[in-house]
Amino acid sequence: MKGVACRKATPRIGRRPKRLGGIRRYKKGGAVRVSDTILETEGLTKEFRGFVAVSDVNLNVRRGTIHGLIGPNGAGKTTCFNMLTKFLPPTRGAIRYDGRDITGMKAAEVARLGLVRSFQISAVFPHLTVLENVRVALQRARGGSFDFWRSDSVLRKFDARAEELLADVGLTEWMHLTAGELPYGRKRALEIATTLALDPVMMLLDEPTAGMAHDDVDRVVALVKRVSVGRTILLVEHNLRVVQGLCDTITVLARGSVLAEGDYAAVSRNPDVIAAYLGTDASTEAEPAHG
Repeated sequence: MKGVACRKATPRIGRRPKRLGGIRRYKKGGAVRVSDTILETEGLTKEFRGFVAVSDVNLNVRRGTIHGLIGPNGAGKTTCFNMLTKFLPPTRGAIRYDGRDITGMKAAEVARLGLVRSFQISAVFPHLTVLENVRVALQRARGGSFDFWRSDSVLRKFDARAEELLADVGLTEWMHLTAGELPYGRKRALEIATTLALDPVMMLLDEPTAGMAHDDVDRVVALVKRVSVGRTILLVEHNLRVVQGLCDTITVLARGSVLAEGDYAAVSRNPDVIAAYLGTDASTEAEPAHG
């Protein structure tokens, strides 16, 4: 594996997140400081009828970074992700977001706090146009879940912002197509646009490049870099080349527990990580694993 790629600052696309006022501040020595941590877990554990899928995971995601969650199949990544986004309740442990305990909250509640996720399978409305998909997300963000039953004149007030978001993700020329007509990679870009419509402070992306051709992977990687400016991103990803190019910090899970953590250069040379991915005795490996 090559050393970790440096992530250069890029211009912020679209609007800045509006919830920056929610940053946790605390006093120490008379000065007001901003907490470096936006999402953390303590002893996070999930059991299914005696099977321990995730065991005692302590995660610390720094504000303004891209943090990768990786591991071989069956490592517990998706289960951990589902607990963080409140689609699964933990058996034990605590989850804190921006200084607030969200362990007992529901998915919709944490989304309103600015913690928003995407899914491994592209989740769009295939029979609506690309523009309408983003417009629905904008309506929901503004508390108008049933606005789509209203007149076109009411709904058109969302079009300008929807068009801005589609321009951000490179979908302007496809905005009037139905979402079902889009190639797979463009559907993932549309999903990111609908996620951005919810004005997230932190985005959780579940395998954003899964099943994509090489050109689509490069396009989505560039997109994630752009939308990360001014936000925090936690992503689950199998493609280690993507992880290398995107992530500031990587947490490696194996058999439900944290195996290693650090930047790409460090974890890619960790003998335990190599053994977990290759299923071999790492002591006999002359070169690190390749992804």
